[in-house]
Amino acid sequence: MAAKKLSYLREGLYVGATKKMGRGVFTEEAIPAGTLIELSPVIVMNGKNRVDLDKTLLHDYIFEWGKKLDQCAMALGLVSVYNHSYKANCQYGMYFNQQAISIITVRDIEAGEELFINYNGTWDDEKKVWFDAK
Repeated sequence: MAAKKLSYLREGLYVGATKKMGRGVFTEEAIPAGTLIELSPVIVMNGKNRVDLDKTLLHDYIFEWGKKLDQCAMALGLVSVYNHSYKANCQYGMYFNQQAISIITVRDIEAGEELFINYNGTWDDEKKVWFDAK
């Protein structure tokens, strides 16, 4: 039986400097809406590990994980470098059984544009996040 592919990164994506947020993920070419741009495996950790990670800088890079959100996960690939926007141009999806996260565009993206996800889970969710996001 062939193993399922649990990683994918679209060509032309890169990490670059941003004006306000340090680093972010950008694209060299236009990408149509509904395009899978990344599928990355995650490292799943238990609630005790989450408490420990919350005391470190990694707190800003982990995802709540599991159906009860009683675990956390560190995404590999570029997933943890996407910046937050309340009107993101990408959506992330969590696949608990496969231990993976996908990033899919929600609108057409222009070449050179930064790619954003909404840390609340839904691309246009305006609920306040834990940091000052303008």
